[in-house]
Amino acid sequence: MEKRLKNSRYITGFDGIRSLAVIGVILYHLLPSQMRGGYLGVPVFFAVSGYLITDLLLQEWKQTGKINIKQFYYRRMKRLYPALVAMLIGASAYITLFQRNLLNNLRGNVLSSLFYVNNWWQINHGMSYFDRFAGESPFTHIWSLAVESQNYLIWPVVFVLLMKFIKNKANVFFSILGAALVSAILMAVLYVPGSDPTRVYYGTDTRLFSILLGGALAFIWPSTRLKSQIPPQAKRILNGVGLVTMILLILAFLFLRDDLTFVYYGGMFLVSLLSILLVAITAHPGASWNRWLTNPVFSWIGKRSYGIYLYQFPVMIFYEAKVNVANHIFLHTIVEVLLIGLVTELSYRFVEKPLRYFNYRESFATLKNSFYAPLKSRRKIGFIFSGLLTLIAVVGIIIAPTNQVDANQQALQKQIEQNKKAADKTETVQSSSETQQTDQTTESSEAPKSLADKYSLSNREITKAKNLKITAFGDSVLLAGSKGLTEIFPKMVVDGEVGRQLKDSPPLLQALKDKGELNDTVLLSLGTNGPFNQDDFAQIMNILGDKHQVFVLNTHVPTRRWQNDVNSTLDAVAKEYKNVHLIDWYGYSNTHPDWFYDDQVHPNEGGSIHYCSLIAKEILKGQ
Repeated sequence: MEKRLKNSRYITGFDGIRSLAVIGVILYHLLPSQMRGGYLGVPVFFAVSGYLITDLLLQEWKQTGKINIKQFYYRRMKRLYPALVAMLIGASAYITLFQRNLLNNLRGNVLSSLFYVNNWWQINHGMSYFDRFAGESPFTHIWSLAVESQNYLIWPVVFVLLMKFIKNKANVFFSILGAALVSAILMAVLYVPGSDPTRVYYGTDTRLFSILLGGALAFIWPSTRLKSQIPPQAKRILNGVGLVTMILLILAFLFLRDDLTFVYYGGMFLVSLLSILLVAITAHPGASWNRWLTNPVFSWIGKRSYGIYLYQFPVMIFYEAKVNVANHIFLHTIVEVLLIGLVTELSYRFVEKPLRYFNYRESFATLKNSFYAPLKSRRKIGFIFSGLLTLIAVVGIIIAPTNQVDANQQALQKQIEQNKKAADKTETVQSSSETQQTDQTTESSEAPKSLADKYSLSNREITKAKNLKITAFGDSVLLAGSKGLTEIFPKMVVDGEVGRQLKDSPPLLQALKDKGELNDTVLLSLGTNGPFNQDDFAQIMNILGDKHQVFVLNTHVPTRRWQNDVNSTLDAVAKEYKNVHLIDWYGYSNTHPDWFYDDQVHPNEGGSIHYCSLIAKEILKGQ
């Protein structure tokens, strides 16, 4: 059993802070349109962790004059490793049995998670935390555990060096604060606006400031030195600051979107400072926040917050792969939350608690007793079940391919790559040469009559389309169907990019406008990769104005919970702007799963014909 240091306090309010943090993170994944800043629960976790670990080290240093680093590592491993291993075994076994499309790179994911370098593994393999469509895996979230564990590895050594060579706590405080500022500055320096911020989001060097701020706080705000009896005015000030801090954190959770440049230019650092303030006030026994954040619900969630965070992604990814979550979104959210709670509780009771206090010197004897236990005993059943699960997981890890794509994925990638190359060559008629126009006609190699038959269009529509100048702007769905669109509309300019989101598009459209490549008719195909709101769309309309006829395609992405939100938003903007016209691709295709690749999002070769036919009819209708 772990020994508690003399005079050590268990601050129950920290369970409340952990509860708020993990609720924010889960709702960020389950309800991204409502909890837009829930990812900020991670720096809150980091701040609490940094404070607690450093506070305990300070207590040990004061009482013994040294730090038993070996015991520190042992306690951390006993606390964190069992549930991590259980999750990795359970998820790997499930993938091996029921979801083999996720076998790809399973070995790298598992090994990097076991050695707590998953954040750098994901960075080196080009993974993205923000690619809501193609990049999600059951192990995406392990990056934060890797950052925290890397801190656990180096911090006790750094702590001892600081205490031996700097000694003065005020100087130590400013040294740690300086290191935190360097980390925050590094985030700002390495962040490139408009690009995927995964590198600075995952990097240990660019995320360590939240943990360091917690560590710095422990030197000037040690939990065992705070007095419970303080003047009423001081108590009111502490409670007032706590209230303001809590309100600001909740507002950040609700509104501070992950794509805002402010987040990486100091915003996350400010959120970490707010977290530190809340930690400080909750730790103070003279304030009321420890009591206010202590209740049975927060106690249950807080004590299991590590498990809840650990199991959330596997549950969500496995569930959403089998169920159409776009409809009845709140019902599915409740079901997923309940499943996460159930799996977490089972892990807490049968893995985390028993192994936290288990004497690992008795491991061999325990296994031997389990092996020879009666067949129907709970010990024997547990032994057989866990052994079988581990065997299946190991098989899956061994056979897992690396960077492999199946035939269906290859066909989709090839289609998108070919269309992307063709799209990059499209230009406005003003800058295109006669040779390029001839090449486009030759590439089509179809007479108007055959085009009309192929896309169910009239000869009159084909003739009209031949001279219509259009700018098509969108994501991979547009690229999947762009070949047919340029057959119908040879003067169409296509600007498509895999993973493109609407909220990132205004500066790109502005660049097209500045180059004179925005034609009077504009086709927008956005919304596959994440949610947006009417304010986001308004930024696009500020660029397009009322001189362009804008046709917007709604989305068919049934395995993502933002589908209906995106489609509702597009329906609303079509009613708000007179020059915006909705093309109902979702309604047209929803009963035709055979039109799509396995992802049920990108139209296959047959589906692309229907996709292009619908777009052409809708655009030509008003011409």
